Amino acid sequence: MLHILDRYILAKYLGTFALLLVLFVPIGILVNLADKIDKILANEVPFIEVLKYYGHFTVYFANLLFPLFLFLSTIWFTSKLANNTEVIAFLSSGVSYYRFLRPYFIGATIVCVLAFFLGNYLAPYSSKKYNEFSYQYLNKSRGKDRQQANVYRQVTENDYIYVSYFNVKEKSGNNFTLEHFDGTELQYKIAASRILYNTENKTYSLYNYNKRYVGMREDSLVYATKKDTVFPFEMEDLTPVEYIAETLNFNALNRFIAREKSKGSNYINRYEVVRFKRWSLPVSAYILTIIAVAVSSMKRRGGMGVNLAIGIGVGMIYVFFDKIFGTMAEQSTFSPFLATWFPNFIFGLLAYYLLRNAKR
Repeated sequence: MLHILDRYILAKYLGTFALLLVLFVPIGILVNLADKIDKILANEVPFIEVLKYYGHFTVYFANLLFPLFLFLSTIWFTSKLANNTEVIAFLSSGVSYYRFLRPYFIGATIVCVLAFFLGNYLAPYSSKKYNEFSYQYLNKSRGKDRQQANVYRQVTENDYIYVSYFNVKEKSGNNFTLEHFDGTELQYKIAASRILYNTENKTYSLYNYNKRYVGMREDSLVYATKKDTVFPFEMEDLTPVEYIAETLNFNALNRFIAREKSKGSNYINRYEVVRFKRWSLPVSAYILTIIAVAVSSMKRRGGMGVNLAIGIGVGMIYVFFDKIFGTMAEQSTFSPFLATWFPNFIFGLLAYYLLRNAKR
C-alpha cells in the first residue's frame, strides 16, 4: 500500500516527466518542421498526411529521447524538494534513504513497462510510417534515394535475388532476377522487368516474366507477359536495410533476425543492436533515476541550476556512449549485446557510487 510520502513523490515523478514531454516534444516538432517545410511545400504534401506524419514523429521522438527526459525531470523536481528542505524533513522524520527511494523505483517501474511496450509495439509502427513519409514525399529530389537500390541477397541456401531498386510504399521493384543453384551449378534463372508484392494473398506479380532452364546441352525458356507466383522469401528481403528492423514489433523482429541469420546476412549486427536496445533503454530508467536522485537530493550552492547543468552533462555523456558503441557494433565485429548494455553497466557503477555517497 502506498503511503502519503510515496503518493506525493510518485505524483511529482510522473507529473514532471509528463510535463517535460509536453514541453519538449512540440519543440522537436517545430525544429523538424522548420527543417522540412520547404520540401513539404515544394512537393505539395497533403495537409492530412503532414498531420499523420507528425503524429508518428511524436511517438518516434518521445521513444528516442525518453531516458534523457526522465533523467532531467527527476533532477528538476528532486532539486526543488531539496531546495525547499523537504528531503531533509523526510530523512529527519526517521525515513531511511532507501525508503525515500521507494516511490522513485515505483515510478521507474511504471516508466520502464510503458517504455518497453512503446519501444516494442507502438514505436515500430510509427517508425515505419515516419520513414515511409520521408521516402515518399521528402526525398523526391534525390531520385532513387527513396528506394533501396541494387539489392542483391541470398534468400535461401540455393536462391539469390537481385532488384535494381525497390519502392517500399508501392511494394514494387524493377529489374528483378532470381537465380537457383544446385551446389555451384545454375539450374534456372527467373527475370522480370517489374515485381509487385500482393499483400492480400502474399504472392508476387511478375511483369515481362521469363524463366530460363539451364540444360546440359541447351537451355529452355518460358515467357509470360504477367505471372503470379510465390517465392521462398519475404517482402522484407527487398525492404531498405536502413530502417527495416526499427519498423518490426517484438515478435516480428525476433523472427526476422532468425531468418537473416540463416541467410548469412551482413546486417545482423545492425538488427541485433535494435533488438537489444529495446531491452536496455527501459532498464536505463532505473539507473538514470538513481543517478538523478543522488545528484540532486542534497541542497547545494547554486541550487537547481547547478543540478540541471550536471544532469545535462551526464545525460549527454550517456547519449554519447550509446551512439558510439551502437555504431561500433553496427560497423564492426564488436558484440551488439556488449555495445547496447555497456553504457548501462558503466552508468550502473556510477549510480552505485553516487548512491553510497549520497546516503552518508
